[in-house]
Amino acid sequence: MSVKVEHVDNNMAKMTIEVPAARLDEAIEKAYQKQKNTLSLPGFRKGKVPKNMIEKMFGVSIFYEDAANILMQEEYPVAMKESGLDIVSQPTVDIEQIEKGKPFIFTAVVATKPEVKLGEYKGMKVTDIDVSVSAADVNAEIEKEREANARMTTVTDRAIKKGDTAIIDFAGFMDGKQFEGGTATNHALEIGSHSFIDTFEDQLVGKKTGEEVEVNVTFPKDYQAKELAGKPAMFKVKIHEIKVKELPALDDEFAQDVSEFDTLKDYKADLKKKLVEGKKNAAKAAQEDEAIEGVIMNAEMEIPQPMIEFQVDDIINNMSQQMAQQGLTMEQYLQFTGMTEKQLRAQAEPEALRRIQASLVLEAVAKDAKIKITDKQVDEEVAKMAEMYHMEIEKINKLIGEEERESIRRDLEVQAAVDLIVKNAVPVPAEEMAKIKEAQEGEEKKPAKKTAAKKTTAKEETEKKPAAKKTTTKKAADKEETEEKPKAKKTTAKKAADKEETEKKPAAKKTATAKKTTKKSE
Repeated sequence: MSVKVEHVDNNMAKMTIEVPAARLDEAIEKAYQKQKNTLSLPGFRKGKVPKNMIEKMFGVSIFYEDAANILMQEEYPVAMKESGLDIVSQPTVDIEQIEKGKPFIFTAVVATKPEVKLGEYKGMKVTDIDVSVSAADVNAEIEKEREANARMTTVTDRAIKKGDTAIIDFAGFMDGKQFEGGTATNHALEIGSHSFIDTFEDQLVGKKTGEEVEVNVTFPKDYQAKELAGKPAMFKVKIHEIKVKELPALDDEFAQDVSEFDTLKDYKADLKKKLVEGKKNAAKAAQEDEAIEGVIMNAEMEIPQPMIEFQVDDIINNMSQQMAQQGLTMEQYLQFTGMTEKQLRAQAEPEALRRIQASLVLEAVAKDAKIKITDKQVDEEVAKMAEMYHMEIEKINKLIGEEERESIRRDLEVQAAVDLIVKNAVPVPAEEMAKIKEAQEGEEKKPAKKTAAKKTTAKEETEKKPAAKKTTTKKAADKEETEEKPKAKKTTAKKAADKEETEKKPAAKKTATAKKTTKKSE
């Protein structure tokens, strides 16, 4: 196998990969073995038709597509390593030549990792966030806990008041006719929650258990059911029960019920400690984001479009997995939100770009600062993993190979870069930081010069550039070392096959001849 590399654009390269004819013959044989049980000819049992008979009846190109896919899946990973390129995308492949007795030639257009020209990364301005916790903050958390532990009791000696929960049946009518979707039985309605339209809840105040009430309302003009929007309606309501929320008493017994502490005083002290810790963690995360954003703004890089496309794929795939856990498909989500897939991808693109930029600048900072992670630090991280998964370290080490250890090392380097940036950041008042962010947003709205992705050319749009392989980053891109194996495009395989069938001339060699490139042979 030989690989020729041609740099076709900024951070884009084209590999022309030539595979010996003998390897094509082997792949065709594999394709025959794969397909033979599905092919039949008169006089032969299914699965027993000789390969040469099939090629004679259906044409020699019948096995080309499967053979091409077999070869590309086997040879592309080898070509990746041999090319010497730092590839950050899946390939867009095209078949240049496929003909028995001749080398198999295909091309792969890939994105390569862009260079980053770092600006200043120390002294980044971040918001000086107050992490103090007041008594009011603690009391607010306690009230949430009391609400969560409240119990509902039925009252019979008074009418409905705001804050009560009424158990009701209701049926909606418009122009004297009951309308669809306006009926429920034993519905629990919190009075004052404004979960029902217009003054529905207000009209129940003062009513008693067992009463039947007519409630008159007008639907909002922007109501989702267009046939009801902006129209008056009447609801017949029957009140079954009036329930009131009883909060637990704020005493030592309450503290014992909701915590491991015996006294309310100790419970409050622990709650305050946790609130302070939570505020500190939130402040740290916010300051990290602000500092990294500053480093990005000071850096220069040109992001190839395939990297952005791949990150968009990753964001949407993660969304899809999360929705699947809730029993929702991506198709249903798009239907509910009224968005198209194209609109969803456009919505995800800014976040995808931000992740890539963060990943690249953090790696660059780690390199510039000469951050080195020792084997001992990697071992310590593995020990944390073992503790997290309740496994023995020896067992974890057996599961983790050198690639995984290197991935852990890169993650630790990136985290060390983040820590370095934040350690050297300068806290400023919130008002000043707001002005800085406003200025940054103004810069982003200007024509892109530094970090914006390069615009896709018409040719690139036609080629449907590949999506990018992920890079390691903290809070940016998820870790993945992907070597997506290409598949033959049906049209290109057929085109190459048709060329052989119709021309059967040296013209095939001409089309497969690569431009002048740097050649690397196996």
